[in-house]
Amino acid sequence: MENVLRPLSVIGGSVVLTLLIGWGTDLLLRKADERHGETPLWGLLRRGRIPYQLVLCAALLRGSYDEAQVLEEHRVAIGQVLTLVLIGSAAWLVIRIAAAIVETSYSRYARAHRDPARVRRVRTQVSLIMRVVSAIVGVVAAASMLLTFPAMRAAGASLLASAGILGIVAGVAAQSTLSNMFAGLQIAFGDMVRIGDTVVVDGEWGTVEEITLTFLTVRTWDERRITMPVSYFTSKPFENWSRGGTQMTGIVYWHLDHSAPVELMRERLRDILRECPAWDGRDYGLAVTDTTPNTMQVRALVTAKDADDIWTVRVTVREQMVRWLYEHHPYALPRVNTADAAVPLGRRSPDGSPDGAARRAHEPPRTGRG
Repeated sequence: MENVLRPLSVIGGSVVLTLLIGWGTDLLLRKADERHGETPLWGLLRRGRIPYQLVLCAALLRGSYDEAQVLEEHRVAIGQVLTLVLIGSAAWLVIRIAAAIVETSYSRYARAHRDPARVRRVRTQVSLIMRVVSAIVGVVAAASMLLTFPAMRAAGASLLASAGILGIVAGVAAQSTLSNMFAGLQIAFGDMVRIGDTVVVDGEWGTVEEITLTFLTVRTWDERRITMPVSYFTSKPFENWSRGGTQMTGIVYWHLDHSAPVELMRERLRDILRECPAWDGRDYGLAVTDTTPNTMQVRALVTAKDADDIWTVRVTVREQMVRWLYEHHPYALPRVNTADAAVPLGRRSPDGSPDGAARRAHEPPRTGRG
């Protein structure tokens, strides 16, 4: 009977004690969250209750397993498994606690500052810091697990002796990965590009959706995702439309006939912009910027608060101006001149006839008197 009650009391007691401590801790965190609603820290800490209970249970079982006297022939293997579970759950708990602290700091900063650019910059830095912390904790936990095996401890001396050569080989082999990691840190703390920025890379316009230590994802206007290494943004030029403010100036071009009513077009542009909600009212203008033998180039400048609105303003102005010209001033649209050129007096026409005889030959015969 003692052989049955002892393991049941040890194992069952550890599990029950773990559940009681976990329940009590979760209850305290819930009350603290209700009492301090201005900070999300206590609610975020509750996400770590599962790894917290695993740490408690593994620690209790690891400390009391010898008293249970169960499967003594496998005592070493079971102890090794409990140690690995304890290390893994402890690393999981540390990551959850770090994430709760970082997210709380970011939420406080976002509430205190109204500048979207600064908030996006901090968000980018916070996300990369969490990835670095998770990577460091994971590496330390994996190394701690490996060192629990006697064979790994015995090989430690030889591993340390060859660490220099292995470091050189690993550095050469992982040169691209390391450069991307350092580029990711440079982007995060250099305020070069942030999550939510509107950028143009390789002729593609989109919004930065995700930044990691090795790659960056841009969501284009047509819902495609472009993934590229972060080293691209530290080695090649790109356009960042959100840096220094989101306000933008857009350009609309028309190729029109030389007889186009430019002054009336300026008035019509003003009326179109007044009826366009996307226009921010800062500025507008219209001018003739170039001419060709057949047409002239008319350029309109419009403004908006961000890249999405400037696109809306441009397409609205272009469409409504062309429609207005077609309905009220059709002569202003580009035309192809198919009329014969008049030959000046005293010169011969291309067919050799003098003084426009060839032109008169193509004219219909005159009727009437005279």
